[in-house]
Amino acid sequence: MSRHSKPSKPLTGRMVLLMLIAFFGTVIGVNVTMMRLAISTLPGTEVDSAYSASLGYEKEIAAARAQAARGWKVDAHIERGQDGVAVVRVAAHDRSGKPVTGLAFQGRLERPADKRADQAVELDEVGTGVYRGSAGQIAPGQWDLVLEGDARGERIFLSKNRVLLN
Repeated sequence: MSRHSKPSKPLTGRMVLLMLIAFFGTVIGVNVTMMRLAISTLPGTEVDSAYSASLGYEKEIAAARAQAARGWKVDAHIERGQDGVAVVRVAAHDRSGKPVTGLAFQGRLERPADKRADQAVELDEVGTGVYRGSAGQIAPGQWDLVLEGDARGERIFLSKNRVLLN
């Protein structure tokens, strides 16, 4: 033993107990923190009950077939300004190219990974067959643009398209 080295302390039962408590306390603390973060950021489910959603599936198929039979062409365009406001413009034409007027269009910008960020877009008819609306503070990235057109209280048009906003 050299003159300048200190003698080491013996490993006691109390020291081992404190090391085990510190180790497992750290592991449990990290697990609790990660669990809380995972639960608080969970965006939720798409539907509450898959069974009840499947009951309406035949109705959705019939509506899609009726929509396809109408032969409408609906073009949507989204522009996101520097201030984050997204402007949605929709032009609807029937199969002969005539504008479709008098519809009540609703739009939604849905975040694919986080339903909490979804925003409704109120679309008003601003011209013959042209509908326009805006949603504020839309973050850049991928979104789903969902458009629904209603006439006399019945949904007669539905589309969902993935868009990338810069």
